[in-house]
Amino acid sequence: MVSWESSAQIITSKKEAIENGIYSYTEEDNNTETTENSVGLSAVKPIEKTTTEEKKKRKRLIESTRPDPDFIPAPDESYIAQQVVNNVMEFEGVRYKTGGTTKMGMDCSGMVYTTFNLFNISLPRSSREMAKAGREIKLEEVKKGDLLFFDNNPRRKRINHVGLVTEVTEDGDIKFIHATLQLGVTVSSLSESYYEKSFVQANRVIED
Repeated sequence: MVSWESSAQIITSKKEAIENGIYSYTEEDNNTETTENSVGLSAVKPIEKTTTEEKKKRKRLIESTRPDPDFIPAPDESYIAQQVVNNVMEFEGVRYKTGGTTKMGMDCSGMVYTTFNLFNISLPRSSREMAKAGREIKLEEVKKGDLLFFDNNPRRKRINHVGLVTEVTEDGDIKFIHATLQLGVTVSSLSESYYEKSFVQANRVIED
C-alpha cells in the first residue's frame, strides 16, 4: 500500500496562520475590528450636557406656571372703588367752573358726576340730589370711594357741596378730593376745622 500524505495544512488559529505565512493583514481588517469594538462601546450612552437653549426652555416652562403679575382680576366693587379714585385724581389741579364737567373747568358735583359716569354709574347732577343716592353710612365706616356731603352756607341749611374720599389713613384721617372756588380741584382733610364743622353726611354708592 502506498501511503499518501496530504499537503494541506490544518490551521486552528490566527496566530498559527501568521506563523505559516498564509495570513495577510489589511487595513480593512483593522477597520472592521475597530468598528465592531466601537459598536460595543456605544451601547453605553454618554451623559449629555444641558445646552443653553434647553435651559431657556425649562426656565420659560417654569415661569409660565407662575401667576402673571400683570393679571387684572374680574372687576368687583372694591376694584371699582380703587379705579374711581385713580380716575378722579386725574382732575386734580383743574380750575373751578360752575356747571363744568371737563378738564377745562368743573365744580364739585360735576367732578363726581363725570368720574362715576366713566364706570357707567349714573348719579344726579347736583350735590343736593346726589346725597339721596346710595345709602348713608356712619363716619367711622367711611372708606375710599365714598362720598362726603357738606353745607357750607349756614343760612340756607342744605347740602351744597360734595367730595370723594381718596384715602383713610391709619390714624383715621379722611382725605377727600373736591372742587373749590379758590383752589379748583384739590385734596383736603376732613380734620380741617372748616370741613369738620360743615360736614353733614357720608354716602356709599359703590357697595362691597
